[in-house]
This record gives sequence, structure tokens and C-alpha cells, in this order.
Amino acid sequence: MNREILRLALPNIVSNITVPVMGIASTMIAGNLGGGDTTRAIGSLAVGVSIFNFIYWNCSFLRMGTSGLTAQAYGAKNHRECTATLARTLLVAAVLGALILLQYPLGQTAIWAMNGDELVAEYFYARIWAVPAGIMLFGLNGWFIGMQNARIPMWIAILQNVVHVGCSWFFAFRCGMGIAGIGYGSVVAQYLGVALAAVLIVANYREFITRIDWSAVFDMRPIRRFLVVNRDIIVRTLCIVAVYTFFTGASARMEDRTLLAVNTILLQLFTLFSYMTDGFAQAAEALTGRFIGARDGRSLHRCIRNSIFWSLAVAAVFVGIYLVWWRDLLHVFTLNSPESSAYIIATAGDYIGWIIAIPIASSLPFLMDGIMVGATRTRVMRDSMILSTIIYFAIFFAFSPLIGNNALWCAFLLYMLLRGVLQYFMTHRLKDIYRKGGGATPYYPPDPYGIRPCESSCIAGADLSGQEGAIPSCSVPAHRNCERPIPTVSSESFPVRTHLPSDCPAHKARRSRHTSRSS
Repeated sequence: MNREILRLALPNIVSNITVPVMGIASTMIAGNLGGGDTTRAIGSLAVGVSIFNFIYWNCSFLRMGTSGLTAQAYGAKNHRECTATLARTLLVAAVLGALILLQYPLGQTAIWAMNGDELVAEYFYARIWAVPAGIMLFGLNGWFIGMQNARIPMWIAILQNVVHVGCSWFFAFRCGMGIAGIGYGSVVAQYLGVALAAVLIVANYREFITRIDWSAVFDMRPIRRFLVVNRDIIVRTLCIVAVYTFFTGASARMEDRTLLAVNTILLQLFTLFSYMTDGFAQAAEALTGRFIGARDGRSLHRCIRNSIFWSLAVAAVFVGIYLVWWRDLLHVFTLNSPESSAYIIATAGDYIGWIIAIPIASSLPFLMDGIMVGATRTRVMRDSMILSTIIYFAIFFAFSPLIGNNALWCAFLLYMLLRGVLQYFMTHRLKDIYRKGGGATPYYPPDPYGIRPCESSCIAGADLSGQEGAIPSCSVPAHRNCERPIPTVSSESFPVRTHLPSDCPAHKARRSRHTSRSS
């Protein structure tokens, strides 16, 4: 199980790390444009990137919703539903991508709201053409993760970064496009990523990709489930955006202007941790959905237990790193301003305790989010996020007059901690998740007498290895009262066994027949 978790987690971590790498490369290109104010170019790029981050962040529900539903269909070996989920995802992405038709009013509103200038406008109206491809990649990456493949999204991310840097440099310098060239570099990179994803789907998933059954694609039951899942994730995402936006705004309103820089840098340290632990959350997301789809309760239990171990291990490592090297890490962020570096680091020392504690407080929430997405228990995610957000604002406004910036960090730490704690108890300490996966009943070796028990702990006359998707009922005449279905068991996993009552008449009769044949 650990191998399965690492097989999915490590590529996801690499994919996550490519995000800040691309941001650093774009900033370096903007800083070397020349012919103008370097500070202005970098600032305009930052504002433009923030606008697109807001757009993409609110469309990220497509990745999470797709991965959970796909993983469950994959675990159940329902190839038709895997194909249908992919088709639905691409259709939703196409609808959302049509936002480019409203690029002018959206652009003017966003630029006005962010107090942007003409450089921001140049970047925005260049990069806006990448939005359809970017949203489509969310859905495709979610589908790949649901299909238990994190390597393809990793290679797509690496290719995007290489192409983005190369094209941005070429357009900005060789073609003389300036900051707009960075936006067009993103356009080329993201459409190339979509093309590569399409090729890899055809090359690697021919046995899964069936002829599209449009009646299945537009079946209202899975569509309703798809919409409910994504609705809950959207609400959750809006809460996250509200918390992080308020955090930055509250930092900017502090009397000491240095606190804005301090809080921004400290939040970057937390982001470094989130890239790592989010990889394990995405692995848990894929495996949870797979084992629930396969009704493999034993593997589901092991997956969650081992994922918790890895999340806590990563948290412990980062606590150690922050304890020992926090000054060195802060110094990296302040290399460009050595005159103020000492003051910023000294001020940050007053709040570093919050950063040291946050990995422990936030490891469970990240992982629980992954488990809930895989189990499609998105309502629990939504409700826990709403409650945590309310408490976040309540704590800040209650204690801010008393302890100032410490109130902001205290509210943020409790916000992260409560997300995980609430999800844990809202699922009755994960029992609801285990139940959805067929229970946490341990596996017992196959009965030598060929007896196949049903879930009501008596004898089922049907064969568990029968037709795919069949859910037979107990057919033994002596047990007509058995109404609970037998879980469908995949050929790749062992059937779930339960203890048989010793006084079961069918059990005795079959054992007796076997003994007589042997003698």
C-alpha cells in the first residue's frame, strides 16, 4: 500500500512544485524586459497573474470532482462510466472556456478592481486565450488521477513549464512583444498540454475508452451527482478565497507596514509545506475512490491509515526544518533588500511559532480533503469549510484589538485545524467512509468448503465471481430472509469475508456433503 501511495504522491508533488517554478521564470523574464521600469513590469505581471489565479482557482472544482467520480468508476471496472465522466468533464470545460467571449467586460472589470495599468491590460488580453485550455487541463488531470495515473499530469506539467519559459522568452525578446509575450507563451504551453493529454489518452487507455454512449453521458442521475459534487467544491473554494484574500487585506491594514511583508513571506513558507502534503492528499483521493468503487473495505482501511502516517511524517519533517532553518529560509526571500532584511527577520521571529505549529495543525485537513473528494463526500467538505471560515473571522475580530497580528495567525491556525477535525467527526470518525467502501471487515482466507457468505453472515448461493456489476441476493432456500446484497468484488481483490454462524443449517449441510465426497 505504501508503494501505491508513493507512486501517486511523488509525481503529484513534482507537478505542484512546477507552479512556483513557472512563476519565478516569468518574473525573471519580466524583470529583464528593459526599455522601461523593471519594478513596474514585475508589478504589472503580478497583478495579471493574480487575476488569472482567481479565475483558475474558482474552476479548480473540475479537477477534484472529476478525480473522485472517475476513481470510483475505475475501481468498479465500469469502463463506460469512465468514458462518460471524461465526456461530461470536457463538455463542462468547454462551457466554462466560453468565458473568453466575455473577455472585454471581464478584463475591464478585473483591471479596474486590481487598479491595473496598460501593462496589465496587455498581459490579460494575451493570456485570456489560454483559459479554455487551462480549464480543460483541470478536467483532464483530474481524470488521469482518478485513473490512478499521476505520471501523465507530471510530464504534462513539466512540458508546459519548459515550453512556457521558451516561448515567453522568444515572444518577449525576439518578437518584441514585451509583457504580452509572456501571456502568449502561456497560451502555447497550455494548448500543447491539452494536445499531449489527448495523445496519451489514446495511447494508454484504449481498453477503457469505449465508444461514447451519449445516453450515458446525459443520464440525469450521474449528471445530478456530478453537479452536486462540483457545487459543494465551488462553495468550499469560495471560502478558501475569502480567507486568503482577507488574510492579505488584514495584513496590509496593520499599522506597521512591515507586517505585510512578514506575513506574506511566512505564508510562503506554509505554501512550501502545502505543495508536499497536497501530493499525499491527491494520492489518498485517487486510492479512496478506487477502493470504494471496488468495494474493497480492507484496502480502503489500509490506504487511509498509511496516508495519515505519511502526512504526519511530512508535517514532522517540516516542523524540524522550520525550527532549525527558519532564518535561512526567510533570508532567501529578502535577498533583494539587504538593508531591510535584518528588520524583517527580527519581526518575523515574533510570529515564527505559528508557522512551526501550522504543519501539524494542517496535515490532517489536507488529507481529509483528499479522502472526502475520493469518497465524493463533498457535502462534508463544504459544511466543515463554512463553519471553519465563520470561526476564522470570529476569532480575528474578537482578539485583533487585544493581540494584533497574532490574532490573524491564531485564526488561520484554528481555521486549518478545525477543517480536519470537523470532517473527521462529521463522518463519525471515518466510519461513514469505511461503510461506503464495504465496511472495515478484515479478510478471511477462502473457505475450503466453497461457502460464500453474504453480508448478513449466512450463506449466499450466488457466485461472487459472476457477471461484472451484478449484485445477487441470497438464493439458498433455507435463507430467504437474507435481503442484503452481496458486494461486487473485482478480480483484483479478495472478497470480503464475515464470520459464519456455527449453527447455520446450510453451512452444516454443505460441509457434510464435502466430507462424504472426500471419504
